[in-house]
Amino acid sequence: MHTLPLASARWSFRDATRRSAWRSAVVPGCVHRDLLRHKQLPDLFWGTNEALVQWVGEHEWEYRASFKVTAALLAEEVVDLVADGLDTVATVFLNGHEIARTENMFTGYRWDVRAILHPGKNELRILFGSAPEYIRTHRTGHNPSPEFNDPVGGCTRIRKQQCQFGWDWGPRFITAGIWRDIRLEAWSGNRLANVRVAQTHTADGPVTLDLTPELARAGDVTLAWELSLDGELVHEGEGTRIVVTEPQLWWPNGQGAQPLYELEVVATQDGREIGRWSRRIGLRTIVLDRHADQWGESFQFVVNGRPIFAKGANWIPAHSLPAGLTRADYARDLIAAAQVHMNMVRVWGGGIYESEDFYDLCDELGLLVWQDFMFACTLYPGDAEFQALVRDEAAFQIARLRHRACLALWCGNNEVYGCNAHQIDEASPAWADYQAIFHRVLPEALAAHDGVTSYWPSSPWRGRMGADYDLGAERGDTHYWDVWHSRKPVQEYELRPFRFCSEYGMQSYSSPETQATFCPADDANVFGPTMENHQKNRFGNQIILDYVSRRYRFPKDQDALIYLSQVNQAHCMQVGTEFYRRSTPRCMGALYWQINDCWPVASWSSIEFTGRWKALHHVARRFFAPALVSAQVHGAETTITGNYHRNSVSKVDLYTVYDAPESATGLLRWDLFHLDGRILSGGHQRVALRYGESVCQRTLDLGKLLAQHGYEHVYLRIALDLDGICVSEDTVFLASPRFLALPKAKTKVTLRALSPRQALLTFQSPVFQHRFAFDLPGLAHHATDNWFDLYPGEKKEVLVELDRPATKAQLQKKLRYRSLVDSY
Repeated sequence: MHTLPLASARWSFRDATRRSAWRSAVVPGCVHRDLLRHKQLPDLFWGTNEALVQWVGEHEWEYRASFKVTAALLAEEVVDLVADGLDTVATVFLNGHEIARTENMFTGYRWDVRAILHPGKNELRILFGSAPEYIRTHRTGHNPSPEFNDPVGGCTRIRKQQCQFGWDWGPRFITAGIWRDIRLEAWSGNRLANVRVAQTHTADGPVTLDLTPELARAGDVTLAWELSLDGELVHEGEGTRIVVTEPQLWWPNGQGAQPLYELEVVATQDGREIGRWSRRIGLRTIVLDRHADQWGESFQFVVNGRPIFAKGANWIPAHSLPAGLTRADYARDLIAAAQVHMNMVRVWGGGIYESEDFYDLCDELGLLVWQDFMFACTLYPGDAEFQALVRDEAAFQIARLRHRACLALWCGNNEVYGCNAHQIDEASPAWADYQAIFHRVLPEALAAHDGVTSYWPSSPWRGRMGADYDLGAERGDTHYWDVWHSRKPVQEYELRPFRFCSEYGMQSYSSPETQATFCPADDANVFGPTMENHQKNRFGNQIILDYVSRRYRFPKDQDALIYLSQVNQAHCMQVGTEFYRRSTPRCMGALYWQINDCWPVASWSSIEFTGRWKALHHVARRFFAPALVSAQVHGAETTITGNYHRNSVSKVDLYTVYDAPESATGLLRWDLFHLDGRILSGGHQRVALRYGESVCQRTLDLGKLLAQHGYEHVYLRIALDLDGICVSEDTVFLASPRFLALPKAKTKVTLRALSPRQALLTFQSPVFQHRFAFDLPGLAHHATDNWFDLYPGEKKEVLVELDRPATKAQLQKKLRYRSLVDSY
């Protein structure tokens, strides 16, 4: 087979609506990126510029390129034009001939164009229609109510990235363009299109790989294959079966290694090679296990026979303009996920089926992928034409991703059932449309093209009609938003032991440094035009302030408000996540919303658009740790008539949660401190740590001490040691931090430069400091820890890695730090 890359041809584009001049273009890419390169658009993210560029989505855009075709290419029987992604409403012309029309961003296309090509120069031209105009003229009878995220309406009528039309964390940028690879492939006789690999595992024995070639035309073929690991040949042979006699299994992050075998298959027919197929695969089994148990029905992922507690977050597109993103763009946040002990990411259904780089990294890092199909929230059409679009899309994406070691689950949609359950019943047309897509078309496509990976029709879903949250304690997965959207107290997390929580979250503001990348200094107020434009949840600012005010004192300035919003976000996610982990094995998954941002914004993310870690991401390293000490506080603060505060806290349960593969023995420690530095009581005990166990190791009765010294004057420090090293530690407050008389003190800081790009920081405080956070504004860096607690007289060492060299003097000049007491 001969391949002629077309992405590297000299592309140009123009505004076809205005018939503007042709300008150079980059493929893969999109019109917004091309316009930005030519300075035809302002910075999309700056200020309120989003509103100024909405015209782009309304226009038609034309792309063209010339390329040379050789006689050798035309000598083949078939020459296919292959497009892996056209966004979205496209008419394709080759040498002036219309060859196709497309209307699905998520489908790859292949057209035999040999009869239209000629030796020498040829021209490919693609006219991209306006997606809003398509919406206005197609499926006009489909008018779902409500529409949850598209402020104009109609986005579910088109098979295009849904969050491009606006979401409650993202802007409205409706793109067009050749967003994935495009090329010519010439072949004769037959072509190896794909290879389906089925694994059969035996207990502690060989793994058998059965290869099923998928051909462009029917016929018998001979397969030859090589299987290598780390560049070393493991097995080679012919036929459709490979027996791996000493398999090295692939495991999720924290459960073992991630060996990836290189499998190359060569197909021949009648003695002639008709194609090569090469992929990296991991030897593993992954199933979604749902069996009857004492609480109802389990919902857990079992990898290589081992039930795994899924620790992770939801993933949205890494950029508002995802075309052209590189491996490095994905590596930043996926590596950060693995660094905080995550083992799963959920590719959310309102975005895109991600790039090969994304799945490569997940394979390498041991990040299981819960893969939504691209449907979210609002009801979708179910007509025959729409079903055909979905069927083609599913076949393409399933065949593309089914070999991935990381692929754990196919999920039909995000919240389409959950958001609309009140208007979907078994007799409604809406239910018929819903069932056609998510209970027939997608399962049939998976049976035809995968047959191994588990399918779950929606998230959340209970396995049957009904979306009552309380059922989440019995079966299925849950999106729990009573904390945040309904403004329920954070302690509500601890009342609902769901089987698997696949969404829960709390917003915070981005750091002042990230804010400066999009916000003019004279419009930086969180209620000003720019910050309101970069807060896409209608009630987001009010809800942030509501939760902050319940727990913390009034901030002294906006930087302090930003700091408190992040401290509060981390606290809320810690409460929820640790409860879900303490509920093991009843609960077997906690995926918070969300890990990343697609632009700089106030949102639920734990990593800012610029790559800076929020407090949540640092704290996630602690609450997702393999060995965790966690406190369950009994009692609560209440407010009675007259705004008098009452506190009923007296007992604290100390739990250990453990999911490292090897059993261990640890030392559990606890100390009740007075804020003046005195230790009022304490103790320790040896504890057995076994895989998959959550154990209440100790109950502390602190009632007398709290009555004697006052809730607002004490804090509880808990810790877990393994082999003399503290692996988990936390501070437990017995009253809201806003009532604590936190002492102020000057922090002693020592900075030692280890190399031009590495420094060791040591912090020491004579008094307790909560959520001590340091920064080096203007110096991109990664720290081994941050947003931690400083305990009286103890040194805290942090290693800092810099993206570029800096002197000790520069570091000392840049260093800034604060703790909770500095916020007011």
